[in-house]
Amino acid sequence: MLVQLGMTDDSYKLEGSENMTYRDFTNSFLAYDPHNSVEMKMRYYLNIEQDDYVWDKLEWLGIFSDTKVGLKDATPAQILQKILEEKWTLEEDDKDMIVMWHKFTYELNGQDKEIHSSLVYIGEDQTYTAMSDTVGLPVAICAKLILNGTIKTSGVQIPIVKEIYQPVMAELEGMGMKYVEKQVS
Repeated sequence: MLVQLGMTDDSYKLEGSENMTYRDFTNSFLAYDPHNSVEMKMRYYLNIEQDDYVWDKLEWLGIFSDTKVGLKDATPAQILQKILEEKWTLEEDDKDMIVMWHKFTYELNGQDKEIHSSLVYIGEDQTYTAMSDTVGLPVAICAKLILNGTIKTSGVQIPIVKEIYQPVMAELEGMGMKYVEKQVS
């Protein structure tokens, strides 16, 4: 939704953003309507019912508040990052969790097939998070494998080449980061 609105755009700066409120910021992505509130315009644009749990999350996020942005000439993405960091900060005893579920459908020899692949990974604490591990560890492992000559493919690659993904996934599995695959049909 926030992407759909354009709040993640990092290609331009909002002049005077330091004087905007989170409400002004949100309103800047919605069509002008002198008769409806920012909340109503948001509901109409995103087709969200008042009793939808998604609406509760948007209100909790504080994007309709009169809190000042306080960032000079910031991009929409920088402002959204500030809003999210204020709400999504882990407390000392908190742990984050990454849950991924993929559904792959394909046809093989005239038959429809389906595979479900899932991963659940819990971070250690507020510093050593699941998010940092699932992003940083594959990159670090890949860099190590390039430096020690295990990966010989050159240039910019996406990790769909067996030479890349097999050793990376094997090492991640040893660290407790394992996908579970289930053939459904």
